[in-house]
Amino acid sequence: MEYNTTRSHLIMREYGRHIQKMVEYLLSIQDREERQRNAYAVIELMGFLNPHLKNVEDFRHKLWDHLFLISDFALDVDSPYPIPTRETLKARPEPLRYPKKYPRFNHLGHNLEVVIDKALKEENPEKKQGFANAIAYYMKLTYSNWHKELVHDDSIQGELSSITNGELEFTNRPFVKHRVDDRDRDEYGSKRSGGNNFRKNFGGRGNQGGNRDNRNNRGGNRDNRNNRGGNGNFKKRY
Repeated sequence: MEYNTTRSHLIMREYGRHIQKMVEYLLSIQDREERQRNAYAVIELMGFLNPHLKNVEDFRHKLWDHLFLISDFALDVDSPYPIPTRETLKARPEPLRYPKKYPRFNHLGHNLEVVIDKALKEENPEKKQGFANAIAYYMKLTYSNWHKELVHDDSIQGELSSITNGELEFTNRPFVKHRVDDRDRDEYGSKRSGGNNFRKNFGGRGNQGGNRDNRNNRGGNRDNRNNRGGNGNFKKRY
């Protein structure tokens, strides 16, 4: 019996022991044409055993790379793709450069500065005004996330004018729901409209008083039950 302790190290477990034995057999073939023909057969079998690789881009390229990896880069066959080496496998990628951005207004972020620059370059007055309204809404939203109280529109306009040197002015009143503000959009700048709906079902609840009177009238029914003593079939319980 062959034990796992006497077997060679399984390089890629997802292909199993039999594929590795086939690759070891390929290394023992002396004829190059026969070795090349059997290598294509092993590639087809590897793709059949791992159908999920078909959804991967260049999956056949990946199969050929795995074939050379299982053979410990000792297989001498022609590949339709660049043959990998041990050095390229162990090579570490270069670290990604982290983009460093230094916004002029940290509380607003760098993205808003990009939008402001695009709005200043816009020549269409309607689009430029739309940019200004959108920028004002985002500024007020940012303030509401970091402040306990909702900032006033005049403060937003003052800061927007200082940033753009007075070139952008918003015409709408940006509504932002603050966590400490219980007003709705229709109530913004006016009294609460919800007062009309306050306890709209109160009248229906008040009508239940008649039902309570009906419950009080049940005493008469109880008196009628007590008057059943005249009936000989009725038996009192004490």
